[in-house]
Amino acid sequence: MIRKITINDAGYPELLKNIHKPPKQLYVNGAFAEQDAAAVALVGSRRASVYGLEMAEKLGYDLASRGVTVVSGMARGIDSAAHRGALKAKGRTIAVMGTGHGHIYPKENEKLYREIASTGAVVTEYADDVGPEPFHFPQRNRIISGLSLGVVVVEAAKDSGALITATLAAEQGREVFALPGRISSATSSGTNSLIRDGARLVQSVDDILEELSLREIGPSPRDGAGSKDGKIAKMTKAYIYNSLTDDERKVYKALSDEPVYIDDIRDGSSISTAKVSKALLSLQLKRLVQEVPGKKYMRKENFNG
Repeated sequence: MIRKITINDAGYPELLKNIHKPPKQLYVNGAFAEQDAAAVALVGSRRASVYGLEMAEKLGYDLASRGVTVVSGMARGIDSAAHRGALKAKGRTIAVMGTGHGHIYPKENEKLYREIASTGAVVTEYADDVGPEPFHFPQRNRIISGLSLGVVVVEAAKDSGALITATLAAEQGREVFALPGRISSATSSGTNSLIRDGARLVQSVDDILEELSLREIGPSPRDGAGSKDGKIAKMTKAYIYNSLTDDERKVYKALSDEPVYIDDIRDGSSISTAKVSKALLSLQLKRLVQEVPGKKYMRKENFNG
């Protein structure tokens, strides 16, 4: 069943509300879930290589197995492989279309569309009767990045639309990741350029989880009933992290499991000492950070210590 959600409705995703020009309404087949606050986008070329398709499916599987929602655009190539990986892991995935629900594009993805809608969500800002137009897809990309904490470009040529998503992600304050490829491969020229320009290099799913501080999300949905309580506690930690302000997030990233001086936190976060102090106080109240002797701070192992 397709539902319309406006930006003023309680079910509208909080992450998406905070981007520049968020869509005023979304047409959703399926449903959003609380765990979608911890989402990562996987995007890339429609004309992907075998390597690109394999890596997209593997990353989709690995992220979903850790409890992370996989977001992509349901296009041919990398997008479809990422969705399929998440579905194989029996995890959540969200597809963002550049058409209305009455025009599934590409047509060969009708079965994939139904599979995603049955366990996750297929989302568009366009009414059902709206067909594919070239300008819809760059517009669609801002929603893909807006729903996500970070965007991973799996494989992309220099003129790939996936690079638009990476640019939008950076403008929205999201993390940008890229998989390295052979320097002789045209389909990796865009990702290699992103890494050269500062995108985080990805060699495994752990690189993504560590950078986004989502390592605690697990365990795999395949772990069995005995892991339920632990999963709820760890997902709660992820939700708290996702609710941080920009300054709190910068300060948290500048910390580690070892004590760090406040001056080093300031240098690592690139914000003023006053803002660092304010963020540290808030993070301590949220039980994410603890102060240790010598005016040093470190991340807490859990929220109950």
